[in-house]
Amino acid sequence: MNEILAFDGVRPVDMHKIDLNLFRVFDSVMRHRSVSAAGHDLRVTPSAVSHALARLRLVLKDELFVFGESGMEPTPRALQLAPGIRNGLDNFDAAVEAPVFNPSKAIRTFRLAATDYAGIVLLPPLVARLADVGPQIDLRVLPTGRIDVIRQLDEGRIDFVLGWFKDVPDRLRRKTVFSDSETLIVRAGHPLTEGPVTMERLAAFPHVVVELTGSEGQAVDGFHDERGASRRVWIERLLLEMSDRDDGLMGRVAVSVPHFLAAPPLLLAGDMVATFPRRLARYVTGQFPLTMLEPPGTLLTGTVDVVWHRRADHDAGSRWFIEQVLEAGGRLDPPA
Repeated sequence: MNEILAFDGVRPVDMHKIDLNLFRVFDSVMRHRSVSAAGHDLRVTPSAVSHALARLRLVLKDELFVFGESGMEPTPRALQLAPGIRNGLDNFDAAVEAPVFNPSKAIRTFRLAATDYAGIVLLPPLVARLADVGPQIDLRVLPTGRIDVIRQLDEGRIDFVLGWFKDVPDRLRRKTVFSDSETLIVRAGHPLTEGPVTMERLAAFPHVVVELTGSEGQAVDGFHDERGASRRVWIERLLLEMSDRDDGLMGRVAVSVPHFLAAPPLLLAGDMVATFPRRLARYVTGQFPLTMLEPPGTLLTGTVDVVWHRRADHDAGSRWFIEQVLEAGGRLDPPA
């Protein structure tokens, strides 16, 4: 039990030779991709971080990190080790620390990945809640547009993800924050505002599509799969249904953008159509001269979940933050 495989998968490494603090240095460099930032995080000098990495490289017989364009880039061996080391450190901390969290006195930062949609809908009540019960709790919101957001969650570089998920693996946990349904938005005076909206009429107008990863690698059903977690990255149910028809009816994607709030100005420029979550559509139609229209057929509905790694189950602060997210979601008005 005191041996681990070396980088070539053959020679064992004696765990008695490795100081636990070396793993803390490894984890900090993995999260920050910087020796100086890791030193600031650990409250030691950059030279101490470099010395610790040198010791760990010698024991594990791998470079672990090399200089790259965006900082210290992990080697394949480091990427393989990172989730296990992160989990081990969390389990160790949970075993020796008292599970007490006082939000009124705690000084802590939580890192939450969210789209502009979730940010506009949920952040206002969440931030108001934190200001009331956790005045020194800070929130760092990062984009979910990166296709490797689950990897960041695995490596501990973010704490939580807000998104529309179909499946998550056993190592992740999730709870529903709020539900929503689809709607159409067009400019005021658009031809579709006169008369019923049908699939045939919709096909006559180009569409603005919000594709949250900014790539064409999503699954055909609008979901992107990463490390066993399937999350929705676009909600174009109508376009999917058009492509399945036998009568040749096809919808045209004129513009694809990676953020919801990039769509309204484009809709004002012509007769394009966009599918939006209803809660966000209510917001943008109040800010822009846009109109909501009911889509034809059965509405696509879904839930926005908060997702976290199971290691957070042992952390009282993380459990408290999840409760605040759910409380904020419960304050939202009905989507209809």
